[in-house]
Amino acid sequence: MTRFARPALAVVKVGSSSLRGADGRLDPSRITALADEVAAARAAGTRVVLVSSGAVAAGMGQLGLARRPDDLPTLQAAAAVGQGELIHTWQRELARHGLPCAQILLNQDDVVHRHRFLTGRTTLRRLLDLGAVPVINENDAVATEELVYGDNDHLAAVVATMLEADVLLLLSDVEGLYRSDPADDPDAELVARVDDPRDVDLGMVGGSHSGVGSGGMLTKVGSASVAVRAGCHAVVADARRPDVVADALAGAQVGTWFVAQGKRLEARRLWIGSALRPRGTLAVDAGAVRALREGGRSLLAVGVVRADGGFDAGDLVEVVGPDEEPVARGLVRFEVEDVRRMLGRSTRDAAAELGNAYAREVIHRDDLVVTDLR
Repeated sequence: MTRFARPALAVVKVGSSSLRGADGRLDPSRITALADEVAAARAAGTRVVLVSSGAVAAGMGQLGLARRPDDLPTLQAAAAVGQGELIHTWQRELARHGLPCAQILLNQDDVVHRHRFLTGRTTLRRLLDLGAVPVINENDAVATEELVYGDNDHLAAVVATMLEADVLLLLSDVEGLYRSDPADDPDAELVARVDDPRDVDLGMVGGSHSGVGSGGMLTKVGSASVAVRAGCHAVVADARRPDVVADALAGAQVGTWFVAQGKRLEARRLWIGSALRPRGTLAVDAGAVRALREGGRSLLAVGVVRADGGFDAGDLVEVVGPDEEPVARGLVRFEVEDVRRMLGRSTRDAAAELGNAYAREVIHRDDLVVTDLR
């Protein structure tokens, strides 16, 4: 019995550890095998978008680095050196099947800002219509903390929701989600199906053991949570398993299956609410909590009692109530010092005292997501 029908569109993410050979460079045989599987999926009727890590790993090999660097400048340098090799290898291997390959470098700002989100979605859809295989990576050469934490799992999830993909396949160096850490427990049991990611015991989820990638099972569970809330099935599987892409996309019993939930939520709002890391915190009073949770309102300065962090206009911030519990997340329209000038003021008073530029919401409701309490 198959898990789901063959998808019309799938997003396939492959991690660094799955592409790196023993010499520290990209392993061409791994990309060759995966390109063959992507071509087979296309022939079977599934369009594929690839989200490929590996720029840092490729750069490590070329720069003679034995381990993933800990400092940001060296990570950025390795990514800059390695990105060219990564995309060239994908282009060469996909070209053997007559498939054009398009390089797309993204970061979180390309997703959360609406105009860039829509532009990116239009470009990706057109590439698919033209028969190309988009190969997406985070723009690691200029990334900051995103590069340190490794967000290609999350990026793959938001691309899947952006394009309304049917399946998100997260390929890694482990078979799937286990009930205990297989690195410590040789008898660890694989979890074949997850109906609700909120039921996963996050205490049993480990990180990356490869020393190459920066992600781990925790980010994959989080990414699967984003995908399934948008009506997209998610599968976590071992990249080195023979025919893993073909079998997973055919609905076979491969890895761990996170079952799609019925209602599709908008990708950008899911990313704001679930995948981004806040740059600061706004504490609000009880009236603001009610307005956000019950009224679907924008956040106004009159309800803000404290602003913490070093955020700028356009950054993601977390909104907490009087009990310091999370209430919402959103893209703030002012930098932190401006918010502090506005604390407790009505929009009219803020405009009269500080100028017309302050006659706006602190967070507009279109850029705000009420926290989904776990």
